[in-house]
Amino acid sequence: MIPLPLSAVAEIVGGTLHGADVTVSAPAYVDSRTPLPGGLFVAVVGERVDGHDYADGAHAVLGSRPTTAPTVVVTDPVAALGLLARHVLDRLDTVVLAMTGSQGKTGTKDYLAAVLRTLAGEGAVVATAANNNNELGVPLTVLRADAGTRFLVVEMGARGVGHLSYLCDIAPPRIAAVLNVGTAHVGEFGGREQIARAKGELVEALPVDGTAVLNADDPLVAAMGPRTRARVVTFGEGGDLRWRGTALDVLGRPAFELGQGEEWHQVALLQTGPHQVLNAAAAAAMAMTAGFPLADVARALGEAGPTSRWRMEIGERADGLVVVNDAYNANPDSMRAALEALVAIGRGDPSRPRRTVAVLGEMRELGAEHDAAHRAVGRSAAALGVDVLVVVGDAARGIAEGAADGPGEVIVTAGREEATAWVRQNAGAEDVVLVKASRGVALEVVAEAILTSSVTSSTEETTA
Repeated sequence: MIPLPLSAVAEIVGGTLHGADVTVSAPAYVDSRTPLPGGLFVAVVGERVDGHDYADGAHAVLGSRPTTAPTVVVTDPVAALGLLARHVLDRLDTVVLAMTGSQGKTGTKDYLAAVLRTLAGEGAVVATAANNNNELGVPLTVLRADAGTRFLVVEMGARGVGHLSYLCDIAPPRIAAVLNVGTAHVGEFGGREQIARAKGELVEALPVDGTAVLNADDPLVAAMGPRTRARVVTFGEGGDLRWRGTALDVLGRPAFELGQGEEWHQVALLQTGPHQVLNAAAAAAMAMTAGFPLADVARALGEAGPTSRWRMEIGERADGLVVVNDAYNANPDSMRAALEALVAIGRGDPSRPRRTVAVLGEMRELGAEHDAAHRAVGRSAAALGVDVLVVVGDAARGIAEGAADGPGEVIVTAGREEATAWVRQNAGAEDVVLVKASRGVALEVVAEAILTSSVTSSTEETTA
């Protein structure tokens, strides 16, 4: 954040200053539990919590009414935050790299940020934290940038048509990638064509000297080329930047060759799942567009460790039980990708095959596709040969229905506690357990409980 007097903030956002004209010298934040000294607390009125009630002790506040701290009062603090972010960004010599897609946004963002930090320096890069990719998260990310920020890596999400256009007004991209058009949030959009319409707003926002990075293997994404004035580069098995020879190790981590034209380089990723190849390739295409050589990008990808919690996060219990915690979110496409990773780990060491156990909960925001999508996930689990499917909650029962005719065992549980108890009692050292559902289901507590459970719990009944 570039330092600004609070009176200047008021002028920028069209607000009124109440209290002392202190200088804001640290980024903005919305969680009063983690205040930033010298920062700007954005008081948002939510459904259950009013941020103004937690402004005591803040250095400065942006809100819709005066507080006990120096406050800039505006009609809409969220909109004002966006105006402030754009003002700050316009005064920085920073390249904005943005990405969107139905899945893979956070993974691609993490890869890209890691590569740029390796090649340009840690202090030269600011990236979206976790998946804070909405009308609050994007300006909060921008306001972490300062005069030393060369690259601003921004994940952008959308809940409908017009959302990405708004976010691009706050953080205009110079390089923008569309990863895929899937079925995440299809209930809110009303169909994949509407999702494609919304996602394409990102490349429409590019300047003529910008670059659109598109997934050549997704027809709805590849068709976005004519929607931008910018140069178009593609990634994918049929793209400008391609991969070949993918192989997985015993933990499902992919190694492959990444190439463009006649130049090819070996990459071995540290994160689990075949789907990581596409995320890494998208990040590589963006980094190369920013001016870095393929050889350096490939090397940096191999050094990029996980940074976002509960996304294909591998844990091992003391007895050898492996838990894949992918509980941050879920949609039909990411569910299948996670199941493929689970099976890859289970079969990764032919000398020590592991039983595969998938603990799956509800996928939300699917609208009329809810039941059919859950049954399709169950069929995928059966087709992939998952040994045991533990379904969490009645809302996810369609997964069990889809897998009912498959060869694996299907267990339906009432909720997190029952699912945890089943895994504790029945899974052991030779098993690998995947835990995945939409964010609101909070299955990370199941993954953590399994990892911290007694290693003797699965044998107590037989030894009693």
